Amino acid sequence: MARLKERYQKEIVPVLMEKFSYQNRLEAPKLQKVVLNVGVGKATENIKLLETAAKELEQITGQHAVITRAKKSISNFRLRQNNPVGARVTLRGRRMYEFMDRLLNLALPRIKDFRGISLRGFDGRGNYNLGLKEQIVFPEINYDKIMEIHGMNITIVTSTNKDEEAEMLLRQMGAPFSKR
Repeated sequence: MARLKERYQKEIVPVLMEKFSYQNRLEAPKLQKVVLNVGVGKATENIKLLETAAKELEQITGQHAVITRAKKSISNFRLRQNNPVGARVTLRGRRMYEFMDRLLNLALPRIKDFRGISLRGFDGRGNYNLGLKEQIVFPEINYDKIMEIHGMNITIVTSTNKDEEAEMLLRQMGAPFSKR
C-alpha cells in the first residue's frame, strides 16, 4: 500500500472526522484523481518537443501519456484542428497516492525560492489546480537529457464540494500552503 494512503486511512481520516464532525468514515473527503497536463505550443513547428514532453510525463507518473489535439483551428497561433498540442495523464488509485507523496515531499521543496503553494488554486468545488514552471523539479527527470524546459498543470480532484474541506485534506497530507 502506498505510504500516503496508509497515513490517510490511519491519521488523516480521524482528524477530518473530528474537525468537520462526520458521523461515518466514508463522509470524509478523499482524493479521486490527479490529472497532469502539459501544453506544448511549439509542437506545431517541431513534433519532437511533444514526444519528449510525453515521455517525460510518463517518467514522472509511471503511466502512458495521451496526446491531446486541438479542438478548433486558430489562425493567429498557426494552429489547425486535430493538430497535436499537448499530453495528459490521469492518475487514480495507488499511482495517484504515490505521485502525491513524491509531489509533496520531493518535487515542491526543490522549487527555487519556494514559499508555499497558493490558496487561490481552489475552484470553488473542492478541486485544486497547481501550475509548475519546470518539469526538472521531479527527481525522475535527467537534467542532461531534456530538450526544453516546460511547465505543467496538476489538477487534484477530491470527493468534496467545499474548498475548506479539500484544503484541510491537502494540509493534512502535507501540502505546503503559503501563509494567508
